[in-house]
Formats: sequence, C-alpha cells, structure tokens
Amino acid sequence: MSQVSIKDIAREASVSHSTVSRALSNSPLVSEETRVRIQHLAREMGYSPDAQARSLVKGRTHTIGVVVTTIADPFIAEVVQGIEITAHDHGYSVILASSSFEPERELDAVEMLRSKRVDGLIVTSSRVGAIYLEHLERLAVPVVLVNNHREETGRYTFSIGVDNQHGGCLAVQHLTDLGYRRIGYVTGPANHSSNVGRLEGYRQALASAGITFDPVLVVPGNGRSDGGERALPVLMRLKPPPTAVFCYNDMTAIGLLRAAKEAGLSVPQHLAVVGFDDIPFSSYVHPSLTTVAQPKFEMGEQAVQMVLELMTACDVPTERTSNDFVQGQLIVRESSGQVAYNAR
Repeated sequence: MSQVSIKDIAREASVSHSTVSRALSNSPLVSEETRVRIQHLAREMGYSPDAQARSLVKGRTHTIGVVVTTIADPFIAEVVQGIEITAHDHGYSVILASSSFEPERELDAVEMLRSKRVDGLIVTSSRVGAIYLEHLERLAVPVVLVNNHREETGRYTFSIGVDNQHGGCLAVQHLTDLGYRRIGYVTGPANHSSNVGRLEGYRQALASAGITFDPVLVVPGNGRSDGGERALPVLMRLKPPPTAVFCYNDMTAIGLLRAAKEAGLSVPQHLAVVGFDDIPFSSYVHPSLTTVAQPKFEMGEQAVQMVLELMTACDVPTERTSNDFVQGQLIVRESSGQVAYNAR
C-alpha cells in the first residue's frame, strides 16, 4: 500500500495542495470548518507527515547516525543501548551502520549517514578519527568518537572514552600485587588508540613493580576471540612462558581461556588471565573473568549528550565541550586467583 500524500488528500477534499498543507499546519489562512474537515480526512486516509520533507523546512531531521565496527561485539551493543535510550528520551531516532573493522568502509558509512541529513554522528571504536579527522571536519556536522580518544579536537569532532592507560595499569598492577612477575599482553588492533593506551598502562604497572619490560611478551591480537586463541600457543612457546596474561579486551581473553582449556592448562593455577571491558559473558565463563569494567551504557549516554550540546552551539562548540575520559573499575573474579601460582 502506497503512502498517502497531500495530493491524495487534496483530490479527495476537492481543494488545492496549498490549502491542505495550510490546514495540516493549523494556518489561520484556512477557515476552522475547512481545517477540521481536512484534518479529519487526513486521519481517516492514514496520512503521515513526511519527516524528511519537514526537516528541509526546519533544518533538523532529529536523527543521529551511529557507526559501529560490528553489532556482534557485546561491548558495542551496550554502548549502542545507551545511545538509543538517551536519544529517544530527547526525541531523536538512531540510524545504525556497521564498518566490519574496515576504515574505508567506516568512512563510507559516515558519508552515507551524512547524506541522510543526520543531525549528528557517533562513531564507536573508530579508525576514522585517527585517519580522516580533516575529512570529518569538512562534513560540518557534530561527530563524537567513542573509545578513540584524540588529543586534537576540531570544530565539530570530539571524543569520549575510558582512560585506557589507567585501566591497563589497574589490570597489571592487580597481577603484580598477587606476585606475578612474568606477565604477557595480547594486543588489540594495531595502532588503535585504546590499544596504545592499554599497552602504556601495562608498561607503567611493570615499571612500578620493578619489572623490566620484555617486548617478546607482547603478542599481537585483533580484539576478537580468535586472536586470543592464536596468541596462547605463541606465549606458551616462550622460554620461560608467562604465568599471567593481560588481554586487550574480554573477547580476546575468552578466546585465550578456551585455548588454555584445550591445551590442558588450568586457569589461574597455570596461567592467570585478566581482560578489559566487563562484557556480560565475563561473569559466566569458567573460570569467571577478572576484568576492567568500562561504564559502557554511560558512555553511550554521554556521547548523545555531547552531540546534542555540539548541535546547540551556534558556530563553534561552547567552552564546556571537550574530549572526555571516564575511569574504568577493576572487577576481580576467579581467572586471576587470589594468590599467585608458580609466580616468576
């Protein structure tokens, strides 16, 4: 069934298109009798105003575009939930697009959403912010990058994310406090700002404990569970192997836990494991995963608030607008152990 238009109503009411338009907008140029008759007819015919057409007049679509790396990541799912609920509370709808971890596709998604005249953009776990900041600025629409903090800001582009260095330091300090000395790190995507921060936190905690940084203990991952699975045998072939591992995120740690089980390694007796994010699965795997919790829902909330604030600025953001950090919280569970086993 095709959508009822103003032309259809005008034809049925035997009046001009402009009369219908005025009647539906409660214009005083239309008599009360005609206005009531046309509005009643519009309801009867199932007329729905064209939101896009209204936006051309008002200059706003009341939509926010959201670009994610993948909807399969539980961390991103909770951030998006915070975005959707907060946007709805402010009368905005959300259009979602996925980049599948590809920077070029991410940029295409940003361009597509901008072509739909979204009022603002939120990009999660972004590579775009690191590579295409100047391009984002040319879009002339507020952009908030979630979990990709930048020291630089532009007129329109800001970010919100967890303090990755602080979180990485929390995770590794927990392990050193338990007595572990040989601690590995399974990285996230190369050059991703969150990975750089967590690696720096790892190094900082080692230095604070008087442990010399050993680059062979840093093994590449990809932020997904298969990266953790592939990292375990690499770590276990080292001489000597690590007795504890800090993983870039929980999905990496869950993959590593699975590989450890298949290899006959007990966690934490043979190998302590700590993740990052505190996704819902973390408390259900066996053993339950020690991790650094990110306030994911709140980050989604704050991202929407920042977009709305940027939209209300007449020309440039207010002095209150700036890149934001939130603090992570260490959640101790079974995978790290309360005492160190075989600590070196």
